[in-house]
This record gives sequence, C-alpha cells and structure tokens, in this order.
Amino acid sequence: MDKKKILIVDDEKDLLETLSARLKANGYDVTVALDGVRAVSVAQAEKPDLILLDIGLPAGDGYSVMERISFITPLAMTPIIVITALDPVANRQRVLQAGAKAFFLKPVDTDKLLDAIKKALQ
Repeated sequence: MDKKKILIVDDEKDLLETLSARLKANGYDVTVALDGVRAVSVAQAEKPDLILLDIGLPAGDGYSVMERISFITPLAMTPIIVITALDPVANRQRVLQAGAKAFFLKPVDTDKLLDAIKKALQ
C-alpha cells in the first residue's frame, strides 16, 4: 500500500516539527508549507492525499488557500482538516462551510487528529 501524503500548512515551526514527527511515526509521508502562497504551490507540486491547514497564515489565510485549491481540478477533492488558534465560535462554522472535513483548536490533541485523518482518508 502506498504511503498517504499529508501537507501541513502552518507558520508555527514547533507545531510543524511535532506534527510531522507524529505523522511520520504513523506511516504518513509529510510535506510542509509555512504560508498561504507556498501552500497552494506545494499542493500543486506534491498532490497530497490530505491537507492540515492553519487559518492564520502569512501570505494568504487558510480561507483563501481553501478557495484557491477548490478551483484546481486535481486538488479540488483533497480533504482538508483545519487546525487553528483562532476563535472557534467565529471560525468553526465558516471552516466547515468552506469544505473542511474537521476543525481542531490548538493545542491539538494528536490522537483525535490522527483519528480524523484516518476518517477523512477513507
């Protein structure tokens, strides 16, 4: 079975390192992007099976990333899970309406996140 590829988009390097290590330990291929513009170009180049996306990003927020990806045919159906420190009351509904499969607040419970990733990849 091919390893599933996950793109993590976040500007917090600590979180990127922690999540990358945890995902790799669980058998995933991991690629990362630190801002909104890179997120879209890395997604186009790497064609990930799933995207973990922060909302508060430099160079284009998570909403603009989701919108741009939705217009790129090979990526349009890629499941997206949002991980953010932004207010859940203001953002959870908007994120899910924008097409995200799940919404997590930072600091994220990695066990719950891994479960959500498995579900989204089925």
